[in-house]
Amino acid sequence: MHFYRAGRVTGHCPVLFLIFAENFHRMTEVTCAIIQKDGLILAAQRSESMSLPLKWEFPGGKIEKGETAESCLWRELREELNIEVEIIKKLEPVEYRYNFASIRLIPFVVNYVSGEVILSEHKAFRWLRRHELSALDWAPADVPVANSAAAFSCCPSADGSAAE
Repeated sequence: MHFYRAGRVTGHCPVLFLIFAENFHRMTEVTCAIIQKDGLILAAQRSESMSLPLKWEFPGGKIEKGETAESCLWRELREELNIEVEIIKKLEPVEYRYNFASIRLIPFVVNYVSGEVILSEHKAFRWLRRHELSALDWAPADVPVANSAAAFSCCPSADGSAAE
């Protein structure tokens, strides 16, 4: 909860306005991808110049006006990683309030389709087994997504077969 001093009423005590954190930051919708390839999952490390520097995340980005979550995800993965993916499943969104922003993170399980990973914004990336995900220093909003990804016993591909 934030308190702001607005002024004085006839020289007496200050008038305070309450602004609740829920209203302080508008909720921004953001997508992220749990990218699967050959039984591994891709994690990307934020660069030093980004907010939450050097934290790990599932790549994605902000949904632009008039854009669906799915089209945002495809666009962001092309722009940030130079890859194409196939969306398999949309997961439950995660809401997180940072001190600088409030986000609604919409995770998708996706299969890598094509493209060589070329980083345009991130510092590094890793392909990890599910049990290795917990070793990374995740951005706070990505923690529940990483826990969900690590808990998958398998993730189905589009043809219904299971990926390890």
